[in-house]
Amino acid sequence: MTTLKDQTIFMSGGSRGIGLAIALRAAQDGANVVIAAKTAAPHPMLPGTIYTAAEEIEAAGGKALPITCDIRDEEAVAAAIDAAVDRFGGIDICVNNASAIQLTPTEATEMKRFDLMHQINTRGTFMVSKMCLPHLKKSDNPHILNLAPPLDMSPKWFGPHVAYTMAKYGMSMCTLGMAQEYAKQKVAVNSLWPLTAIDTAAVRNLLGGDSMAKMSRKPEIMADAAHVILTRDSGDCTGNFFIDELVLRDAGVQDFSQYAHDPDSPLAADFFVPDAVFDQVPTKVLRAPGY
Repeated sequence: MTTLKDQTIFMSGGSRGIGLAIALRAAQDGANVVIAAKTAAPHPMLPGTIYTAAEEIEAAGGKALPITCDIRDEEAVAAAIDAAVDRFGGIDICVNNASAIQLTPTEATEMKRFDLMHQINTRGTFMVSKMCLPHLKKSDNPHILNLAPPLDMSPKWFGPHVAYTMAKYGMSMCTLGMAQEYAKQKVAVNSLWPLTAIDTAAVRNLLGGDSMAKMSRKPEIMADAAHVILTRDSGDCTGNFFIDELVLRDAGVQDFSQYAHDPDSPLAADFFVPDAVFDQVPTKVLRAPGY
């Protein structure tokens, strides 16, 4: 495949940030995008709702179905998937984008926040995938794409924020296990993760505002990398932990300045990127002390 035209994408989250960027890139091909997220009303610190996302998707050339959905709620997820199938006739792609983050050490992590991260990240990814799978298996080129990191077991990723790391790696383990489980049915299950920080509301709110945004890339780099993955043959592309820049370099992209907010600013590395990855790219990336 070279296009996502008429493909139906079920996406958890997606009203802003990386998820919305992936949706808009797919919409340019003429894809159908189901935005299943909680944000139905404007939030003072988080731009965008499922309805504004749907408007942008339609304006970009796709068809959109916005659904208010808390992916912690089993009945709500089942209803959202039923609505997607009723509207578009099936599901070809599942993108597990929804995620919760809190970068706190053990004693500073409240259990309600621990539960939230695990319910959304690990449990949500498992449940949305599980419920999409009966429909994915009917598709000609089914994909599950988890926005989750490589399983790098270095202690440095656990020490500063073990609760968050466990929750994100739970998503990654869904990739590892389901890719093996559904290989014979040719359902591709992969993860995608950024080399650098990505300018999203979470980065601005949690990691340093505008100053951190200058050291981050635009979400479009993840969208373009996701497009490359999702247009590959599902029977030949599964069980991978992709890094955005490596995917695009493999696809022939050489100029990454289009993704920079400030071409003169150094780029900050994202969490969880294995050391060996930095040896594979010419991009100079600053890694935080301790990482």
